[in-house]
Amino acid sequence: MRYKILFISSWFPNRLEPTNGNFVQRHAEAVSQLHNVEVLHAIGDPTQKEDFIFDDKMINGIRTLIVYYQQTANPAVNFIRRMKAYRKGFAKIHKPDLVHANVLQNNLLFALYLKIRHKIPFVVTEHWSGFLRIKRHSLSKFQLFTARKIAGKASYLLPVSQYLLKDLKSLGFKNKMEVIQNVVDTNLFHLKTSAPEKFTFLHISNLIPLKNPEKILGAAVRLYQDIPDFELQIGGDGDVEKLNQLVKKFGAESYIKTFPMLTLNEVSEKMRGSSCFILFSDYENFPCVLLEALSTGTPAIATNVGGIPEIISSKNGILISNSEDELYEAMKKVLKQKTEFEDPNKLHEFVEDHFSMGKIAQKFNEIYRQVLN
Repeated sequence: MRYKILFISSWFPNRLEPTNGNFVQRHAEAVSQLHNVEVLHAIGDPTQKEDFIFDDKMINGIRTLIVYYQQTANPAVNFIRRMKAYRKGFAKIHKPDLVHANVLQNNLLFALYLKIRHKIPFVVTEHWSGFLRIKRHSLSKFQLFTARKIAGKASYLLPVSQYLLKDLKSLGFKNKMEVIQNVVDTNLFHLKTSAPEKFTFLHISNLIPLKNPEKILGAAVRLYQDIPDFELQIGGDGDVEKLNQLVKKFGAESYIKTFPMLTLNEVSEKMRGSSCFILFSDYENFPCVLLEALSTGTPAIATNVGGIPEIISSKNGILISNSEDELYEAMKKVLKQKTEFEDPNKLHEFVEDHFSMGKIAQKFNEIYRQVLN
């Protein structure tokens, strides 16, 4: 039986934030293999004159309705308009059997409303690193209160990593919980057919400070002084111009190449053309980008934080602290081929067996059936 599943999320790709919450979009696409999925999202736009704009289209086979409301400088007014936008959007879609909500922020009060008003059960997938112990100091009492109230009415809480599950429990969440990880389209992120001619390190992110792109540049500059036989490609949907200035300052234009935001197809192509992926974050939850790299047969150097050790082991990469010295040493070790990672086929098979569209869809399917039966 194919259920009608409505995805709502505190984060979802839109015209203002094209990549925000793209991991939620991929979960929806996975679920659509087994069920009829629609997506409803509301977001404020401070530039629009209209009260509400309805952007209703098919994206990758899923009806996706994004309602833009006129945003003001008043958070209370914005919240009221957001809930109104959700209600107006909900009136335009099919009534679901179940709501699959994402990210325990106040957008999900609409899921709570649907359960109270329309008796529609909901589950919550949690991605937010704000619940991690390392970030707990920035979590306000109101945010935690709201999250607990919403979660208390959810049929299941589905963190994307064991690390996040543990930290949610330590915060007092008492839901039924099960880990269902992020998903990778292993057909799109398919195995590379050959190694790149020049050894290439790759970093793709939103280039915010916690990703430490400047330290990655620093380690690469230091490494090039020892072994001038590699290239670093670094970029994403962030401040690439700042990186360009640093590259110029270091005089590293010949071996450090930057790039702007990429499509998923372009990301996949970049990964197949690289030798080793680098993720040098201060904290993470369960980063899709590592799964995508492994799926192309590309090993990774990554910081030993959050859910990353649930992905990276000595078979497919190197775990390090967030020390630039350790990053330099790891890059040097990989470049000098003093590591023995598994065959690229094995790296791809690991992702295929655990995080492919079919595997993750089946995990969600089992949860849905428990809730609805």
